[in-house]
This record gives sequence, C-alpha cells and structure tokens, in this order.
Amino acid sequence: MTEVTGTAAGSARRTGGVVVLGGGVIGLTTAVVLAERGTDVRVWSPRPPDGTTSAVAGGLIWPYRIAPERQALDWAVRSFRHFSWLAEQPPATGVRLVRGRMPGSKPPAEWSALTGTPPRAPLVDMGSYLSYLRGRLEAAGARWEQRAAGSLTEAAGEAATVVNCCGLGARELVPDPEMRAVRGQLLVVENPGVEEWYVAAGDGARETTYLLPQPYGLVLGGTAEDGVEEREPDSATAAAIVRRCAAVHPEVAEARVLEHRVGLRPSRPRVRLAAERIPDGRGGTALCVHNYGHGGAGVTVSWGCAVDAARLVGTPEARG
Repeated sequence: MTEVTGTAAGSARRTGGVVVLGGGVIGLTTAVVLAERGTDVRVWSPRPPDGTTSAVAGGLIWPYRIAPERQALDWAVRSFRHFSWLAEQPPATGVRLVRGRMPGSKPPAEWSALTGTPPRAPLVDMGSYLSYLRGRLEAAGARWEQRAAGSLTEAAGEAATVVNCCGLGARELVPDPEMRAVRGQLLVVENPGVEEWYVAAGDGARETTYLLPQPYGLVLGGTAEDGVEEREPDSATAAAIVRRCAAVHPEVAEARVLEHRVGLRPSRPRVRLAAERIPDGRGGTALCVHNYGHGGAGVTVSWGCAVDAARLVGTPEARG
C-alpha cells in the first residue's frame, strides 16, 4: 500500500462519508474537526469514551513521551491555543488554566512563551472533557456507534474514507508492529489543599512524580513502564507513588485514596499521521488516514493532529 500526503489524497475517491475508528480523545477530536467542517462522520468505538485509555489520563497539557519532537511541539502549540479557549468555560468543557511547577525542565522557547513563568497550563478533567467532545460531535451532526472494526477493509466497505485513531489497537488492526504499550499507573486521593500542579518526569524515566489537582480529587502519579501491559493496579507501585508525592506535599501521605487507575499509552517511535489507499472489499480502494501513536501526549497534541488529519481527508468537495 502506497503512502500519500496532502489534501489531494482525498480527491481520488467518490463521496461517501468518513468512518473514524477510535472513541478516545484523538478519535473524538478528529471527528469533531471533520464534522464541524461539514463532513458526514461516523465514529466507531468498541467502548464508550469513559472506557478508553484517554479517560485514565491525568490531563495536563504538556508534551511528554512523543516523537518526532519538533512536529509534536507544533501540534502541542496549536492545541494549547484551543485548550486556552476551552478554559474560558470550565463548567462545560472540564478545562481550566492552572499554575504549576516542573523543576529541572527546560521547555522550548515556543512553549515557555505560551505557559509563562511560573508556567500556567491547561489542566483537563478527562471525564467531563470526553463528554463535552461527544456532545460537540453530535451537535455537529455526526454519529457515535459502539462498534469494533474487524479490519480496515471492513470500515472501508462502508465509507469512502477511513480515519484510523485506534491508538494501541492499531498494533493488530493495521497491523503495526512498531506500536508498544507504556503502562501508566496513578491514583486519586482526597485533595488536602493542593492548588497547583507539580510534575517531575525525566525523559525515559520509569518512575515519575506528579500531583494534579482536579475537581474530583488530587491525581498522584505515576509510572511509564515500557512494554508492560498489566492492567490491574499494583499495591506496591501505588505506595511508592504516594511516598514520592508526599516528599513534595507531606499532607498527601494521609490523604484518603479514592481510586486507582491504570492506562496503556499507545507508544510508537514516531506518531503516524499519514494517508494511504487500502482495499475496500469490493475490488476498489478507499482512502485511509492514520492518526495514532501519540504516546503520553495524546490529549496535548489532539487538536493540532486533528486539523492535520482533516487536511489529509480533504473537503467534501475534494472527495467527490
């Protein structure tokens, strides 16, 4: 199958709508961008948004464990601007601008210009935010379907264009052997009064320390275990997370635990955001736009990647 790029990629296929595979933050955001541009969109997802990996995310908008770095920074900067707009209506979107600190970090100048000193970054309550995205999607006339695609060809048989936002699921669906899980464990405790976020996360570090004040509690993390796919929380890991966070805010040590969470970040040596022709199961081909492999920064780059994915899909007129 041959890779193609640019809006011309969408011009060689008859009109027939778009199926977006994946109901996490990447899939929903991409579907919103397409639907709000007038595209006929259906989202297929085997799980509701609150059952996806995105729902487990701590929600700080900051580039983390994603490549290529320069391209990721561009996506993050563009996304930051949209999240800043969403932060003007936090009850509706779940997005707030919150002060914090990241000791030892030297972000690029473009990022520092956005966040300031000390940094102020969007912090996203993922449960509220995913509900907001789904509502915005449906308001634009798109449809969400609880459905798993058995293959890309199956989806191509029902739409002129397929947008693959399956995250770790792309490992089997494409198939893409470069996809790897990076396990993240965190817990939520009653907030003893922490109002600013704190993150200490070295590049490639297996253990990280972060405290993220959310409306539902204080999120404590975390881990980045490359190649580990165990989905059950580990009690020893949780205890170690609390110890690290208590070294920053001692009052955390006695905070009541509300919830344990585990998520598998969809990691890849570099994000795959490109288009190709795939069989449609009827003797022809369909356009497939891939948008997956965002590692630990799916939320952070979601709007920038969605706009670029939509550009590859092209306008409804270009697909006709």
